Amino acid sequence: MEHTRIRRFNTKDTYPEQNIDNDLCQAVVARGTTVFLRGQIGQNLDTSESVCIGDVKGQTEQAMYNIDMLLKEAGGKLEHICKVTIYISDPRYREDVYRVVGRWLKGVFPVSTGIVVSAFARPEYLVEVDATAVIPD
Repeated sequence: MEHTRIRRFNTKDTYPEQNIDNDLCQAVVARGTTVFLRGQIGQNLDTSESVCIGDVKGQTEQAMYNIDMLLKEAGGKLEHICKVTIYISDPRYREDVYRVVGRWLKGVFPVSTGIVVSAFARPEYLVEVDATAVIPD
């Protein structure tokens, strides 16, 4: 069975200021039940526009909105998330980011890893959240 790839794109279109040419997608549904999501940021998936520049809470809201939307497109929902990884560019953002993620994932109880990074693909990005979900048969 071939994996289902959702919202395919090429990095030369998404990051025209960078000299890269990678074929990627926002989510992969593997074997029909496991969904691997690309790390989500403060970006509108329909326009590739960065949103909430300078606002870590707003960027986290957008990232979680994207995750919710992508899971629905894959036939799943937030309750199917098993693992999240949260990347922040400043440890002072932790409480604000985790409050937003916690509100979106209330009652889900996924495993979680948090990482502080020195930079993202663009300087305006402050947070990135990726998730893996398993849709029950």
